[in-house]
Amino acid sequence: MKIGIVGLGLIGGSLGFDLRSQGHEIFGISRREKTCQDAIDIGAVDRASPSFELLETAELVFVCTPLSVIVPTVEQLCCYLSSDAIITDVGSAKQTIVNACQSLWSHFVGGHPMAGRDTSGLAAAQSNLFAGTPYVLTPTECTPASALDKLTQVVQSLNVEIYQTTPEKHDRAVAWISHLPAIASASLITACMEEPDPTIRSLAQTFASSGFRDTSRVGGGNPQLGCLMARYNQPELLRSLQRYQQTLERLIAYIEQADWDALDGTLQQTQKTRPAFLQSIRR
Repeated sequence: MKIGIVGLGLIGGSLGFDLRSQGHEIFGISRREKTCQDAIDIGAVDRASPSFELLETAELVFVCTPLSVIVPTVEQLCCYLSSDAIITDVGSAKQTIVNACQSLWSHFVGGHPMAGRDTSGLAAAQSNLFAGTPYVLTPTECTPASALDKLTQVVQSLNVEIYQTTPEKHDRAVAWISHLPAIASASLITACMEEPDPTIRSLAQTFASSGFRDTSRVGGGNPQLGCLMARYNQPELLRSLQRYQQTLERLIAYIEQADWDALDGTLQQTQKTRPAFLQSIRR
């Protein structure tokens, strides 16, 4: 199959490695000529160009750009692709993207691979990045069955766990396990840096170890990505943040009131339930 990848960063480059290794012909698009050549040199794509004309014969196109560029990219692609070509994206928010893109291209299917790394860019791309992880597809009533089936077959070859749900349910679920943690983690770092005593702040930075590293990781990530997640999933992120705020206030009350039994009960429960959220994470 002839497959196009628009955006040759971590996700786009990793998709290129895996799909090309299966015999697909991979066409890459990047704004920068150097990135195009780098992608060819490392074997992520067969051909690459800044021009969408390269995709005129593509049967399937993955849009791997930042969230803010997905819809404009699909608008441009419409001028170059054959009418039966399938377009999918890899964005972490789906309602806004799917609604806009389906009105532009009937064979659009929303997608979200739940995989990544702390680093970004083509240099961070790797083979088997997606193996063993969830890959969410978000078809709607307007999605052609043939497009969904064809995309499913290609995605399944990445050795992922495929899930199908609505864009709305996707965004509500992802708000809890991805977007809320990023904001909560950023809040932790901000609070620490607002410690008024510089000596204490310096000591905290010196003493910080694995606990702080683990809870602050996503808050110290790509600022652009964090802002885009909040912008494109605002209603569901606010909903989860407000519920999180209520929970935090309840824990504060336990500590203020020295209600150690209630606090212990909560911590006992979180210890038991945390593993259920980690089943898809590769060890």
